Amino acid sequence: MVNYKVTLHTDDRVAAGTLNHVYIKLVGTQGESERKWLMGLKGAKAFKKGAVSSFTVSAPTSLGQLVLVEVDKKAFVGFLEDSWFLSMVEVKSPYGDTFTFPVHRWISDSNVHRFREAAALRVLDDKHHLGRYSREQELKVREEAYRWHVYTEGLPHCIKAEDLTSLPCEVQFSFTKSTEFAFTAASGLLELKLKGLDNCKKGWTNIHDIDQVFCCKQTDIADYVQKHWKEDSFFGIQYLNGVNPILIRRCTELPKNFPVTDSMLFPSGQMSLDAEIQKGNIFLCDYKHLDGVKTNTINGKTQYLMAPLVLLQKTADEKLMPIAIQLKQTPAEDNPIFLPTDSEYDWLLAKIFVRSADFSEHQLNTHLLRAHLLAEVYAVSLLRNVPMVHPLYKLLIPHTRYTLQINFLARNLLISENGSFTQFSASGGEGMLTILRRSLSAVTYSSLCITDDIAERGMQDVPNYFYRDDGLRLWYIIYRFVKGVIEYYYKNDQEVQQDTEIQKWISDIFEHGFLSQASTGIPQSFTTLAELVKFVTMVIVTGSSQHAAVNSGQFDYGSWMPNTPISLKRPPPTKKGEANETTMLETLPDVNVTVQGMATVWLLSQQSSDFVPLGVYPEEHFTEETPRKFIKIFQAQLEELSNNIIARNKKLEVPYTYLNPREVENSVAI
Repeated sequence: MVNYKVTLHTDDRVAAGTLNHVYIKLVGTQGESERKWLMGLKGAKAFKKGAVSSFTVSAPTSLGQLVLVEVDKKAFVGFLEDSWFLSMVEVKSPYGDTFTFPVHRWISDSNVHRFREAAALRVLDDKHHLGRYSREQELKVREEAYRWHVYTEGLPHCIKAEDLTSLPCEVQFSFTKSTEFAFTAASGLLELKLKGLDNCKKGWTNIHDIDQVFCCKQTDIADYVQKHWKEDSFFGIQYLNGVNPILIRRCTELPKNFPVTDSMLFPSGQMSLDAEIQKGNIFLCDYKHLDGVKTNTINGKTQYLMAPLVLLQKTADEKLMPIAIQLKQTPAEDNPIFLPTDSEYDWLLAKIFVRSADFSEHQLNTHLLRAHLLAEVYAVSLLRNVPMVHPLYKLLIPHTRYTLQINFLARNLLISENGSFTQFSASGGEGMLTILRRSLSAVTYSSLCITDDIAERGMQDVPNYFYRDDGLRLWYIIYRFVKGVIEYYYKNDQEVQQDTEIQKWISDIFEHGFLSQASTGIPQSFTTLAELVKFVTMVIVTGSSQHAAVNSGQFDYGSWMPNTPISLKRPPPTKKGEANETTMLETLPDVNVTVQGMATVWLLSQQSSDFVPLGVYPEEHFTEETPRKFIKIFQAQLEELSNNIIARNKKLEVPYTYLNPREVENSVAI
């Protein structure tokens, strides 16, 4: 008999252990062992939370190189099955070889589960018939577990799930994450209920009353916003370093529907708009996706959402200042162009309408669509088409953590018929779907890659654009990591072309994420190694740093409601000289709308205690020396960038922290 020492690692998370009988079979190139019940001296404690337990499994002769292990469990007679989180299986042969089988998943049924030896294998290299069979069977099971669903026509497809319990266990929140998420949501609303604000349908009569909503939940930046929200320079800086830093672009030609003249902007003739455009000093923000959408009715009142055009100028002291605002897309006598020289409340009210438009543009396009919904597509396609032993799976799976559940919750709690966004934002309901469809039709591959996007928007040399500075550094750090790992496994373009699993991955993404629209520029297949490296970089960036850039600052910039109103209940002024403080207060959303918005951005900005920073991989999927070396280099470069950002921020009046790698989560998890 040939004896193998088999060690099983049960995860240390809450409720990870099992009281069920556990069985294992070893399968190698020269044979397989019997299915063995793992019964030892520890008894029921062998597979408790955090346990590491070893057993002897015998075979008549040498099994050769181990290909896979088969693991299953059965409940005691009269007892219920439980869920067990198995992290890893290690097998030591009597010949001195050690084989590692990463699992990192819940086993909740009595089916046989097959796990491959840790060395990554492309489908081209998987020569053993049992290995290929297990690969095919794994994907068949996954195709059934991760089915595509059309949430609504014209939007990226999502995972099919009737409720949270129907999501596969391996993608659900941990107990810690679930508990903290529920507590954060409940505590925020409880505070509002205790203050009697959650159902108050009256308007604000004093702007200073607004700061009493979440007086116990403040941040330094939120305090700064409250003090400076009226200032033009702060209005401009939010386009660079706020939560929607991808809309602004350098203006090379004034849009025909924005009839701004030199006499409006420079009445003394000291400069001309054309000259400033030629110097690269003029920037444009165009909210055209919001034009003409059907707005919400809240508290029995019609809400208003504009589609502004905003012109900004870089000044000699390197500030970005708004110089003209047109609140509707079509020029008309009742659609005046507002200027900084107008009365205080004319100009302030115009900026409030812009900031409200920015809320909808940011939440629906920049945040929901480009981060959450597309990250879900990348994840579902990975789980359907790429087996655990594949190097692409090992590279990407940490960057899918919690994404499917957080998106399920968003569809059910935020954008459903009774969701808070649907009920309390100007663009909720039909307008939301219109904006999302328009936004998806405008998405391009280059706009998802920060290197290309910055260049296309002409934003390479704009001063104090920290989103660009930190985002580009992160892109290149991630790119070098991805390039190193992928080029270790793929030596040429032909090997990429022949990998049917990654070709199916990108094909599904093109079909289900971008609805087969070739105009997006999304690859329909991979023909070169360089294409694969760039696309995988974009996928990791989308789920980590880009999501952090557009999510983490929501409470900072949105908790002071006048800076980011989620809805407005009066139409915009049609002529100048009529606005005053009363007009402004009557335009701002009602109390209950305000507090619901604040509670939502509070929830979406909170870090869980099981937050995993970018580049940290608690679950080891790679065991080969070379990819592990690249991971260490990756982590060192992220740490260096983090230190640089911290040092820079000490010199800034408003620090930019959202792309500090220590604050960036590995995945879309909130």
